[in-house]
Amino acid sequence: MANSRLATKIRIAAMCAVLVSTIGYPSASSAEAAWRQVTDPESSSPAADRAERPSTPAADRKVAIVIDDFGNGMAGTEEMLRLPVKFTAAVMPFMPTTKEDAEAAHRLGHDVIVHMPMEPNKGMKRWLGPGALTSNLTDAEVRSRVELAIADVPHAIGMNNHMGSKITADERIMRVVLTVCKEHGLFFLDSRTTYKTVIPKIADEVGVPIVSNDVFLDDIYTEQHISKQVNLVRKLLEKHESTVTIGHVGPPGKKTASVLKQSIPSMQSVASFVRISDMVRASMGDPLIMPNP
Repeated sequence: MANSRLATKIRIAAMCAVLVSTIGYPSASSAEAAWRQVTDPESSSPAADRAERPSTPAADRKVAIVIDDFGNGMAGTEEMLRLPVKFTAAVMPFMPTTKEDAEAAHRLGHDVIVHMPMEPNKGMKRWLGPGALTSNLTDAEVRSRVELAIADVPHAIGMNNHMGSKITADERIMRVVLTVCKEHGLFFLDSRTTYKTVIPKIADEVGVPIVSNDVFLDDIYTEQHISKQVNLVRKLLEKHESTVTIGHVGPPGKKTASVLKQSIPSMQSVASFVRISDMVRASMGDPLIMPNP
């Protein structure tokens, strides 16, 4: 009964989120990144603290593109779905096109993950979307919201955080989140909206496979900046075997899709484009079976 009431409240919140989107809903993850919470103040990207590895042949280098904020019919959705490589669609739960976007991405062979709304240190609550995890929730409430979110996104095999600089630094809440992920066979992608993230620590304790974001492509909504970030991805691939980069549908969506479409052919000479699940499987050394029917 409690879950039923919560689900009803979440659906009402989703209707409110639609109204927000019609007046220029900003990419919340990008907005949070713009406050420089993405990294340690001494770093220039989430990848800056990664240890360099010996040079790797281009054929063995991997790059995974994740596109956040699917689920609300945002600008750039169709353009992203038409990209000539496989990527990972992070779909927000309880939104008007949650199921439509998840089904479309899955049908085209892309990974689908839950883009779980989480409280940031800064930012407007209306950017979070319905069913968000906030620091005032009890463990039982956190569990309930995560369970409902997973159930709402068809074909989800993983989860990442939407905003969340406050929550991903909270050991209590992230322990509940990652425990639920483990119970459902989901991996977790740490979007790295704060350098204080506790996700690697808790995931190791709980036993959940994780991957971390290295570069936000469109934390500034200009093609010039997005192109600069794509070049950063290319540079990282010169030193690392794999790189994860996050873009968004929404305000920067069409620009990000355009830059990616232009950049993908040349980047394919440097690395192979893979799904996030491919990276997780590689890190575990064996097949990972994580379907959510």
